[in-house]
Amino acid sequence: MKKLLLFAVVALMMCACCNETKNEPNVNPKTETMDFLELTQQRYSERFFDSTKMVEQEKLDRILEAGRQAPTAANKQPQRLYLLKSKEALQKAQLASFSSLYNAPVVVLVCYDLDSTWHNQRETLLPDYNSGEQDCAIVATQMMYAAEELGVHTIWIRGFDAGALQQALELPSNMIPAMMLPLGYPSANSAPSPMHFKRKPMEALVTEL
Repeated sequence: MKKLLLFAVVALMMCACCNETKNEPNVNPKTETMDFLELTQQRYSERFFDSTKMVEQEKLDRILEAGRQAPTAANKQPQRLYLLKSKEALQKAQLASFSSLYNAPVVVLVCYDLDSTWHNQRETLLPDYNSGEQDCAIVATQMMYAAEELGVHTIWIRGFDAGALQQALELPSNMIPAMMLPLGYPSANSAPSPMHFKRKPMEALVTEL
């Protein structure tokens, strides 16, 4: 009888434990995210945007936040981001460019404030080197992959005359356009360029000293 009672108690305890585990809330749920290398391999330059489909504001905010969080030289944060969304602004940017903007519904113009950049005054190869282009490249890259993770396609554009673009958009003289990042969703014709899949071997890029 005692053995029977003991078995009953053990069985009840096991059931209680199972129910507790089953009903236990996930305190720190993990969202499924793609491996970063997979993300970089998946991303390609979009040349066939669907101009009728606008990027949702929530996604746009997250992309811009990725740019805001980007590391910059001495944390000077000289990046200044201009959202080109109006038909007038997009036309002005296109006229100042010798590269297409591929009908993207929104373009992020990444500039740097020349008065806010870090200057390397000890540089001999490139005297008075400033970090503006480097900072903007980091900012744009973070936004590019943040967009890709959200399903928003991009293309990196530097085919423009910075002076003409600065003048067309009436930017201050200290505001230097570094690059443009068109954003949007792919059209039915979307496909990566054949060049996208060509990568040099590691030994051609990496040298150990």
